[in-house]
Amino acid sequence: MRDWWLRTLLVLQRPKPVFVALREDSKESIENRSEPVLAIVMLAGIAAVLTTHKAGTLMDDTEFDGVLVAIWAFIGGSIYGFIAYYVFGAVLYFSGKRLGSQGTYRRARHVLAFAATPIALSLVLWPIRLAIWGEDLFRTGGSDHGGGIAVFNLLQLAFFVWSAALLLIGVRAVHGWTWQRAAVPTAITIAVPVVIQLIS
Repeated sequence: MRDWWLRTLLVLQRPKPVFVALREDSKESIENRSEPVLAIVMLAGIAAVLTTHKAGTLMDDTEFDGVLVAIWAFIGGSIYGFIAYYVFGAVLYFSGKRLGSQGTYRRARHVLAFAATPIALSLVLWPIRLAIWGEDLFRTGGSDHGGGIAVFNLLQLAFFVWSAALLLIGVRAVHGWTWQRAAVPTAITIAVPVVIQLIS
């Protein structure tokens, strides 16, 4: 299990061997990586919900305070993370299967989870955000606007782009495909949450 915790960090530096290791579908290997996958999914979900419009208006409701925002982010983010893990994992699995993938649905989900590590890592931006803008981050019309917040929004976007790049690398590595072939299921999987975000 320790090896998979180390790979959770290694995927940020040398992703290919981490994704190649996902080819191992033994019961022991699956069990050993289940806890890192769980942690990534939960943290990435929390990071994702904190970027939503809803998060930016939570404290418009006077009943919300900092504690309730934290509880909302943890519970809502965890739920969102697991829904995304299974739904977008299914999109990745079925789009890959159409191109000849022999991998399992579980493996597709694990590729997706490890590719989401940068999104989970983006939570490191939040203590700085909170130190600068505090509760205004969760309130309409607060001080969290202008060039400063734009920089943080770009940094947040960079973490999402990094995850997209890892997903492409992961699909290519785990299947041994060309870049062009791996790009198809990757693009389809990325397009689904983007479209959902645009229409919501």
